[in-house]
Amino acid sequence: MNGASDFRYHKHKMSKNVVIPVELYKSLRGEYFIGYASDLTFGKGRYAWARLYNPFHSGVNLHVHVWTVSDVLESSFRAQFWFNAEPPGIAIFSPQVICTNTAVLPNPKPQVRLQFCSDVVSEPESGIKAFERAGLSGTTLTANENGKLIFPPGGSFLIFLSAPDETEKRIRGSVGFGWWEEPVSFKGIK
Repeated sequence: MNGASDFRYHKHKMSKNVVIPVELYKSLRGEYFIGYASDLTFGKGRYAWARLYNPFHSGVNLHVHVWTVSDVLESSFRAQFWFNAEPPGIAIFSPQVICTNTAVLPNPKPQVRLQFCSDVVSEPESGIKAFERAGLSGTTLTANENGKLIFPPGGSFLIFLSAPDETEKRIRGSVGFGWWEEPVSFKGIK
């Protein structure tokens, strides 16, 4: 075979593959959600938190894709990241949650709940403080977890905000999340 006919032969044998990021795939399926809790207040010996809580009856696993802590302008701050903790205070459900694929009608509702609370006086109980980050005034903390933080029904991913001990300022901030949900499978990974 010469070069031209060789190319035509192989051209017909090729297959086309399209690779898309998992978050786009989940969004196309109506399974990717974003939400935030704004105007969280802390400082002067008080704390604030926001979390993704996966209810026991949800039937889904929560995959945390991205988180942000922003709009903290008054002071430096610390963010602690807790897995499956019991937070202090009375949880408020954030209405600022939406499926990212607004073309799906009716717009899917998440099983996972975004909750928050301000001005609490103690730290979370139980659970695991997995890591923490420090932020300067006016900076945004963010990380793309790519769905590797996975919480079954009853689990949660909590961001706990505090200010340096010496500050006497009231501080405001916001926490945002992006996540997807997958039905629980009891088959396990092979």
